[in-house]
Amino acid sequence: MRIYQDNEIINLSLLGSAGSGKTTFAECMLFEGGVIQRRGEVNQKNTVSDSNEVEQEQSCSIYSTVLYSELAGKKFNVLDTSGADDFVNAVISSLTVTDFALMLLNAQNGVEVGTDILLRHTKKLEKSTVFVVNHLDHDKTNFEKTVEDLKARFGNKAAVIQYPVNQGPSFNSVIDILLMKMLKFYDDGKVEILDIPDSEKDKAEEYQSILIESAAENDEDLMEIFFEEETLNLEQMRSGIFKGIKNRDMFPIFCSAAKSNMGVKRIMEFLTNAPTSIFAPVKKTIENEEIKQDKNAPLSLFMFKTSVEHHLGEVSYFKVVSGTLTEGVDLINQTKQNKERLSQIYVVAGSNREKVSKLVAGDIGATVKLRETKTNHTLSLKNSNIEFPCIDFPNPKYRTAIKAINESDDEKLGEILNRMHDEDPTIILEYSKELKQLILHGQGEHHLNILRWHLINIHKIEVEFISPKIPYRETITKVAISSYRHKKQSGGAGQFGEVHLVIDPSKEGEEEPKVFKSVDGGKDLVVNVRDKDEKILPWGGKLKFYNCIVGGVIDTRFLPAILKGIMEKMEEGPLTGSYARDIKVCVFDGKMHPVDSNEISFKIAGAKAFSDAFKNAGPKIMEPIYNVDIFVPSDRMGDVMSDLQSRRAIIVGMQSESNGFEKITTKVPLAEMNRYSTVLSSITSGKATYNMEFDKYSQVPGDLQKDLLKAYEAEQNEE
Repeated sequence: MRIYQDNEIINLSLLGSAGSGKTTFAECMLFEGGVIQRRGEVNQKNTVSDSNEVEQEQSCSIYSTVLYSELAGKKFNVLDTSGADDFVNAVISSLTVTDFALMLLNAQNGVEVGTDILLRHTKKLEKSTVFVVNHLDHDKTNFEKTVEDLKARFGNKAAVIQYPVNQGPSFNSVIDILLMKMLKFYDDGKVEILDIPDSEKDKAEEYQSILIESAAENDEDLMEIFFEEETLNLEQMRSGIFKGIKNRDMFPIFCSAAKSNMGVKRIMEFLTNAPTSIFAPVKKTIENEEIKQDKNAPLSLFMFKTSVEHHLGEVSYFKVVSGTLTEGVDLINQTKQNKERLSQIYVVAGSNREKVSKLVAGDIGATVKLRETKTNHTLSLKNSNIEFPCIDFPNPKYRTAIKAINESDDEKLGEILNRMHDEDPTIILEYSKELKQLILHGQGEHHLNILRWHLINIHKIEVEFISPKIPYRETITKVAISSYRHKKQSGGAGQFGEVHLVIDPSKEGEEEPKVFKSVDGGKDLVVNVRDKDEKILPWGGKLKFYNCIVGGVIDTRFLPAILKGIMEKMEEGPLTGSYARDIKVCVFDGKMHPVDSNEISFKIAGAKAFSDAFKNAGPKIMEPIYNVDIFVPSDRMGDVMSDLQSRRAIIVGMQSESNGFEKITTKVPLAEMNRYSTVLSSITSGKATYNMEFDKYSQVPGDLQKDLLKAYEAEQNEE
């Protein structure tokens, strides 16, 4: 394979809902470029893309597949992605390193829910988008309805470049408005270019007039030409169209029937005319420095994908952001600050790899057996200090606890799950010391079920998913005073320590304690703060510890032991064993013995005094609350709102989105979000999506607190 220059490389992400035909379209691209000699078929499980065993079993794309093709002196780097929202990591990582998206639409279904979700990602990442209406040879195909759907979303920015002459099972011809010719397709991509039939001339001329005006609007010079001559030539139209694509002011619409390889080559030919200067990206470093796609600039690579392949090991996929990469070069991993040698570099078409000697800026390649380099890492020259921001993946939406059925597999399970996170950063693994569970976070139930499939079928580890516990917190709502004397005599030196303390809810911005009002009509407690130790707790909130000892009744050397005893109780709250938070403790009195007092005595006394006071201080259980944004079709709002009410949700706001969707902003307890992704998909027929982010801890209702206390008591009795 020859080495392509930076002005000969076209990087695109292949997007589309499940069933839109992305994998088949990719096969056609590889066939037209001579990378493969025979097109595979999804139902025969022999495509270059979807070569993973689980993808073949499910008959759909799950992971992104890196492919390449060649045509008219240009190299296409094609990243085929999944159409399921559960595997959004493939979409986002692919869009991050490509110049634009080729969005396939199923002509039978028009703009589907999955399309809307994908369009949100292209908009957020500001990626140019070209639409391909596929499956035009199927029954119930409706090209006109699909175009109407696109125009409802993009207005006149949705520009028809091609339309079918005879859509349906007999489909074999399109009118190409840009060329003003009819393209008639034959077996396996062969095409005949004909004059437009008289029956189609009026329609074609009407589309051409619209297209010329749209192209002119994207460039002031072209607009002047258009005003003077009332038309544009082919090159002028191409220039205006590509400028519109670049600025997301134009979304061209093409036709194809990929299963019969109709129309694919013409779309590739259209893209080969894209001026590199329009699409060549500028990537910013973490320090906001602009790095241009220049083969003569200092070398830098960005790792966007990691996978593990049988008989080969770990494969790292990268984009050459700047400079020229040659095999055997030593680079610095700017994320880990270690040296990596790229002893071999490849161009990749699925599991097929071709070794090359170098790659220039803008190209996409792969290497193997790097030591510590993973997805999101930057490799660059020793003194360049170029480091790119990590890909911004969405927060998890689904969580479950996972457990190896055979305890002897626990260590192996942890290692494999960590490797899976390297391959898919949207899989997040967390061992919760608090909950005593291994928690998996992902994008949905299907996402984690695929992970379980790999554990069982590939790694031979039997696992089960169990309901995850909720990380509750405990706190207090009022003042309480307590004391405890620890005394133990068992021959020889004994143990003695007595601690008097008062606890109070801690609030931000409050003054240091001075007087605690008596709650039973007795004498107020006046304290004199001599020293303060404020602990920022790892699980959130604070503990403020005050030394208010007067007269040296407790030696200051014992105060750290008292604090240690209190901290141990904070780690296992008296109510449900959950972490305690937002408490201030004032140790104001006590006693010690000249011989028997020691650190262990005061640690025990401090812990007991704190525990007794906690139970009398109006203890409350707090639960995690999440901000949840739900994007739902307007006609399903009622069902979603009813379900949210049953989940103790607080509706914060609602606003209309584009494309007939509504955005519901709400706050929902984590305890009510179990399997929500599955439920939401069920009640909206898969049309709604959501994201969630931790907000705060809030007190649980009284009846729920009683239930939690009973459940914890039963659990303790059982143990």
